[in-house]
Amino acid sequence: MMHHKSSTKVAISGAAGNIGYALLPLIASGYVFGDTVPIELRLLEIPHALKSLTGVKMELEDSAYPCLSNVLCTADPLEAFDNADCIILVGGFPRKKGMARNDLIQANTKIFTEMGAAIDEVASPNVKVLVVANPANTNCLVALNEASNIPTKNFCALSFLDHQRAKAQIAKRLGVSTARVKNVIIWGNHSETQYPDPLTDGYCIRDDGSEIPLVSLLKNDIEWVTNDFISIVQNRGKSVIEVRGNS
Repeated sequence: MMHHKSSTKVAISGAAGNIGYALLPLIASGYVFGDTVPIELRLLEIPHALKSLTGVKMELEDSAYPCLSNVLCTADPLEAFDNADCIILVGGFPRKKGMARNDLIQANTKIFTEMGAAIDEVASPNVKVLVVANPANTNCLVALNEASNIPTKNFCALSFLDHQRAKAQIAKRLGVSTARVKNVIIWGNHSETQYPDPLTDGYCIRDDGSEIPLVSLLKNDIEWVTNDFISIVQNRGKSVIEVRGNS
């Protein structure tokens, strides 16, 4: 008789969007949870995106991922989050041209209040929740405040993009590869309330493998670090949207 492992239930909101489309193969392939862990995907979208989501499901099925045990498409968060082990909240009100992240807070509060309440009602009590949709820190706080049955430590906001933006700007300024820039820190929240900090613990790896503190490399460039650099990182998302036209 064959014995099957129980599937890890992974719910993703905004699953038909660009981020979801890039993320799903990584989860279905075993890259995230391991290639011996069966995965049941719960894909959540707003009603008018369900047709597109069905196309995503078809592509996942056609890829025949060995780890993928089932794919559910729904517009109901209670169905998507039912006994979920991991929830990735990608879907949110989209950032539009001319908007800073702070402008998104009011629009997303309603969405993440609903998400948090649904998580609290039906998800596994040990569920891990990752909030991706911007403003991620605030959206995460809104959701966790609605989920009193879930430990606060089980909620996490993804601010890695801000970190990478800061790292890239330092590398560009120094004329080195981003791989050589280490330990840049993002303090605070998001948008104009974040504080990118390359000086406290940052360092650069030399050709011989030794480390030199960024505070030494940038000692003659402190005015740029404390003014232009901070502003560039804080407003980078807004700048990209103004050029590209969307997020």
